[in-house]
Amino acid sequence: MATDEDSLHVLTAVLLTPARFPSVLGDDYPQACAALGLEPYAEGYGLVLGQDGGGARWTVVTEDVTLVAGAIAAWDCGIDQELSPDAGTVVSALPGWPLSVAVAAPGLPAPHDPPETDELASEVPVLAPPDSSAWGPAQRRLGADEIALQWAQWREEAEDGVEFVPPGEGCDSRVRGVLAAIRAYVQTPPPPGRVRSAFAPGDARILRADGPGWSVVARTDDIAFVLLDEAPGEVFPVGRGSELPGLLAALDGIALRPAA
Repeated sequence: MATDEDSLHVLTAVLLTPARFPSVLGDDYPQACAALGLEPYAEGYGLVLGQDGGGARWTVVTEDVTLVAGAIAAWDCGIDQELSPDAGTVVSALPGWPLSVAVAAPGLPAPHDPPETDELASEVPVLAPPDSSAWGPAQRRLGADEIALQWAQWREEAEDGVEFVPPGEGCDSRVRGVLAAIRAYVQTPPPPGRVRSAFAPGDARILRADGPGWSVVARTDDIAFVLLDEAPGEVFPVGRGSELPGLLAALDGIALRPAA
């Protein structure tokens, strides 16, 4: 697969940095990089997803994070922005897509895996989104992503009769274990990306914390939601009480924040 600008019809792009990466790939930045066979360099990468001239799916990895971040920002504002990484910045071209992409390049065959006869595609496993039919770590992290994006809706549902889990000794043992793991993170910082902080309205921040078998989404001025691998599809709201505010503030203190 050639990686020059004429061979890839770009559909979308995402960042892969310690503070901002597709959660579906792992609980932290090193795990996300390992899923793509990349070294977890602090500078990060940009992932450009597109189709070649025959319609096959490819993911181009570039070191030019600034270029990709600029294109994503322009697209988010509805601005048409071309994205063509310089060949000198391309780290690798990986067959397939690690994420679901709902669009396709016009005038090309429907997106499909590269043929087995493609030399590069035969050397590495073809990337594919996780199976959405079964609950597991990827689905748990995607669920946490959805709560973070739709916080107001989930918060309203919590107000409409969902029973809060108290953060103290009387709470569900599984949730208590997650809260203990978060406290441990504050004492001994985990791998990069396990705790991330993003913008929220007002002076608050949206926190994301992940660990083996669990994910937490919280607002520093509000409650938290816990998701567990062992509880498919369930979401556990955790009330503020006297413990949670200080814990979230401490967690925000060690969280990584996007550069922009």
